Amino acid sequence: MSASRSDAPAPSPLPPHSLKIAGLAFCAGLLLFLVVWLNARRHDEAPAPDPALPQQAEAGPPAPLPEPLPAASGASEMPDARAEQAPAAAPEAVDTTPPPPQPLAEAPAAPPPAPAPTAQAASDRPVPLPGHSPPPTYPPAALRRGESGTVVVRVDVDAGGRPLDARIIQRSGSRELDRAALAAVRGWRFEPARSNGQPMVGSLEIPFDFQPAQ
Repeated sequence: MSASRSDAPAPSPLPPHSLKIAGLAFCAGLLLFLVVWLNARRHDEAPAPDPALPQQAEAGPPAPLPEPLPAASGASEMPDARAEQAPAAAPEAVDTTPPPPQPLAEAPAAPPPAPAPTAQAASDRPVPLPGHSPPPTYPPAALRRGESGTVVVRVDVDAGGRPLDARIIQRSGSRELDRAALAAVRGWRFEPARSNGQPMVGSLEIPFDFQPAQ
């Protein structure tokens, strides 16, 4: 009996790489178990619906909106709402561009002024020509004595405008003043008197007022 036991072969030890493979398989199985366990626990912890709260009915198709009222019926029953909903009128833009200047209307041509009466106007009396009828010179002796007065001279003028005769019809009281008036008139030139446009002889009375300067 003892000889048979001693003859049995001894068990051989496992190779080292077999132990590593077994350890890796054990770790992989442990990790897989942890993943499955965590996933199951997460599903178990999800909140269950509260039976006390009313369950929302299944959403069906939305109800159609009511049709808008026509303007002639419902709008007239609520004037305040219509007035509030009416948009405010936008302010109208005012055109500030100045209008183009209008062409000035041409003023009607003024009629030519009426010619001033000249010596050529028809008259039954001769007329002294301007520039050819200087006033008489105040006599120095009469001026020193302070003599004054009015002299009226009547002169006859021919058809050529020259004096024919001159005479005093009203004296001033001073011989020097009378002589000065006659001398002045005899040197004048006149526009002769006319009749039907034709020159003729005429007469004219000319007053002279001698007053010494104060």
